[in-house]
Amino acid sequence: MNLFDKIKVFLEMIKFSHTIFALPFAFTGALLAARGLPTAYQTLWILMAMVGARTAAMSLNRLIDAEIDGQNPRTRGRALPAGLLSKGMVAVFIVLSLTLMLFAARMLNPLCLYLSPVALFFLVLYSYCKRFTALAHVVLGLCLAAAPLGAWIAIAGTIELPAVLLALAVLLWVAGFDILYALKDLEFDRTRGLHSIPVRLGVSGSLWTARIFHLLMIALLTGLFFLLHLGPYFLVGLTITVILTAYEHWLLRDGDLTRLDAAFFNMNGYISVTVLVFTLLDILFHRGGA
Repeated sequence: MNLFDKIKVFLEMIKFSHTIFALPFAFTGALLAARGLPTAYQTLWILMAMVGARTAAMSLNRLIDAEIDGQNPRTRGRALPAGLLSKGMVAVFIVLSLTLMLFAARMLNPLCLYLSPVALFFLVLYSYCKRFTALAHVVLGLCLAAAPLGAWIAIAGTIELPAVLLALAVLLWVAGFDILYALKDLEFDRTRGLHSIPVRLGVSGSLWTARIFHLLMIALLTGLFFLLHLGPYFLVGLTITVILTAYEHWLLRDGDLTRLDAAFFNMNGYISVTVLVFTLLDILFHRGGA
């Protein structure tokens, strides 16, 4: 396998295409913090920080969970268990990704750099959580909540209440859909003594927990709308988000998990992009015309 093929396998291993979940919320945070469009410089380094952080996080998770993945029928075909990549090569990618994240944070502002170790701590913690707590989904939510919070800090240089509301909304959104995704491994996790909300609460309890988390997410986004005096474009995006979220849970009604992939991948990708697009429209037109 040549270098190009290995990079292709690596990108598949870290699910690079799933960056669509967190990246739009990062830029949403940047838009709201700037009360307009961030500069090209800020946009570039926010993007680099996101790429570095997410690549490091996914690589760490795959490296730490390699043995467990090898035992799980759903994941044993991943690059490390299948022997397509070596642990040493993945470790190199982790170092490079962390270097990119730290350098990008330094290029943004001192507070971003000082808080980078906190983000790194939760990135590492998440990969071990399933071994001792059912709250792994919440820790994953914390990791992705760093995207809008970090982007806000990158623009404003401070942590403000709107940034916290947006970060909490992302935390609950991610924790909710990760609970749904964890239903795929319910039986495997039970037999291996691993921890998750599905293992603790079963299918019905997990579905209700995810619904509550997503209702709270909508409430927080609504609070953000009023706190920042956002306009009709954001409100339209929020309405679409409510519809998409409701449809996601409707797909899984009565515990029907056959539509889990559509609910997880499609709906959540649409939700993050919807929030970004309508925030951008609000910034460009509502505020521009105010």
